[in-house]
Amino acid sequence: MVAIPEEARPLLRALAAKGHRRLDSVARAIAGREVRFETVRLLTTGMGAVNASAAFSEALTAETPPWVVTAGIAGGLDPALQTGDGCFDADPDFPLTDRLIRAGFTPGVCTLVRRVAVTAAEKARLRAETGARLVDMESAVVRELAREAKLPSATARTVSDTAGEDLPLDFSALVDADQRLHPGKFAFALLRSPGKIPALLRLQRSVGIATARLATALSALV
Repeated sequence: MVAIPEEARPLLRALAAKGHRRLDSVARAIAGREVRFETVRLLTTGMGAVNASAAFSEALTAETPPWVVTAGIAGGLDPALQTGDGCFDADPDFPLTDRLIRAGFTPGVCTLVRRVAVTAAEKARLRAETGARLVDMESAVVRELAREAKLPSATARTVSDTAGEDLPLDFSALVDADQRLHPGKFAFALLRSPGKIPALLRLQRSVGIATARLATALSALV
């Protein structure tokens, strides 16, 4: 499962390229969209712990999977991590850890935050406080729900912005009540700060690198 469509789309293309047959796409009332293939379900939950928890819990009422992966892009906290680098954390009984390792992912836990970590100083503080290598907004709550359901699970994340980078905008201030990017707020932020556009374009390229790497690794799991 992933949080946003930008994380889902490259994975959908990778699965299709490997010959996985898409069965259906189900819009869910609480959050996101579920796409089914013959051997895998891809759930896009929406950003944040509340959306992830609601969508994952709803999906479990329909069908219990054999295992769960919560995945996506993430901000780097470890200065050694570069754009596109992948980290994972897996339960001891998760059956596909070796495939993540073969994909070049290294061990590294994420720390849960309620808002996007915007500045390098904020990332450094989180690194010092938690020792985590990455930061995200969904993995911890999904993993806890999976453990309650006695499902082996793993987190797989790739770096979209490194520990030393400031994000060009505070994206947490640009979302609606459902934690989705609000087009009007985003457009207004650009009008106020047009000088941020080059940095946003660089971030867009970094996100493309990170989501492509993630899609390659996750498609190898199935």
